[in-house]
Amino acid sequence: MRAAIFHEHGGPEVVRIEEVPAPDPGPDEVRVRVRASALNHLDLWVRRGLPIETTMPHVGGSDVAGVVEAVGDRAEGVAVGDRVVVNPSLSCGRCEWCAAGEVPLCPEYRILGEHTNGGFAEYVAVPAANVYRIPDSFSFKAAAALPVSYMTAWRALVTRARVRAGEDVLVLGASGGTAAAAVQVARLAGARVFAVTRGAENVARVRALGAHVVYDRDEVDFSRQVFHDTGKRGVDVVVENVGEATWKGSVRALARGGRLVCYGATTGPRGEIDLRVLFWKQVEIIGTTMASRPEFEAMLRAAFRGDLVPVIDSVLPLERAREAHERLEAGGQFGKIVLVP
Repeated sequence: MRAAIFHEHGGPEVVRIEEVPAPDPGPDEVRVRVRASALNHLDLWVRRGLPIETTMPHVGGSDVAGVVEAVGDRAEGVAVGDRVVVNPSLSCGRCEWCAAGEVPLCPEYRILGEHTNGGFAEYVAVPAANVYRIPDSFSFKAAAALPVSYMTAWRALVTRARVRAGEDVLVLGASGGTAAAAVQVARLAGARVFAVTRGAENVARVRALGAHVVYDRDEVDFSRQVFHDTGKRGVDVVVENVGEATWKGSVRALARGGRLVCYGATTGPRGEIDLRVLFWKQVEIIGTTMASRPEFEAMLRAAFRGDLVPVIDSVLPLERAREAHERLEAGGQFGKIVLVP
């Protein structure tokens, strides 16, 4: 099978298309013929090199949709020919966290395409328990744009930040895949949504997603403007993924008793905070990543109902995987970049 693979860490130039053996499904697995797979910033970090154990040479790709082609002897609830999307969360299934449904806290938690070979290929083998049927009316490209971004946004807002109808939510970096999903999830929860992006075109696009107020970070100090636009109150929830470049402003934008939920740090891993602000305003700093199985399923139901609409920047053939890495690295995309074998 063809796969976008790299043999060493580095820039986009290390990604190349090669012929590799198609994976055989294990007893509890299925083999999926990939019809679409989407990129995440995670793919860039894995390619550059993270202090984690991963397969090498490596095939990335956590977001996968396709058709089940082969089923392992012990696999249940799935059949050859099923149109499916893959939940990329992998865990031991035995620990206290797995028993409680909190899969992302499992000590052996892994992500398809990060710790294992993923879906930037013609085929991928995954646990049968991790595939979900998609409606015939739902495209493979749209399904592939869902998993990492929309499951992360769902857990961040619904579970971790506990957003409620009528609250004010500020989403940073709103042109990215997960942040664009967060705008939609916050709006679905009944919040008033403020968002920060860059450029007039992106401002219009984020507003079209449902954000009530959108700031161009090159034109205004978003934290000052949020303070003004909320009557000097601040917002109840900040969804932070940018990191060092926006952290101080994000904390400053919080109302008393507000919650900052963080799932990423694309501009750097260090965020400073005045501890006096933390305790005097009684704010919460909340970490989050990925989602539990019930959260993933709730997200899928909302998407299949049409309440969440996957945002796709561009669709490229698998052979242009290096170009897809370059586009995501440059930061000019709006939504997800999808590869099609």
